[in-house]
Amino acid sequence: MVVGIIFLIIAILCLIAIFREVKRRNFFGAVYALIAFAVLGWFSIMTIWDSFNGGGVPVGS
Repeated sequence: MVVGIIFLIIAILCLIAIFREVKRRNFFGAVYALIAFAVLGWFSIMTIWDSFNGGGVPVGS
């Protein structure tokens, strides 16, 4: 859960970076921030979703 929240904060910072880099016309940086936003955002949302739904692999019998 904590990792999901940390990645969500980083994804929000990536979203801010996308707009900043497009404004500066640095499209390589904008694309890199977009990829990071997509990956970290998806991972954080799915991690938080899984922890609220009681997911996980049961250990033992």
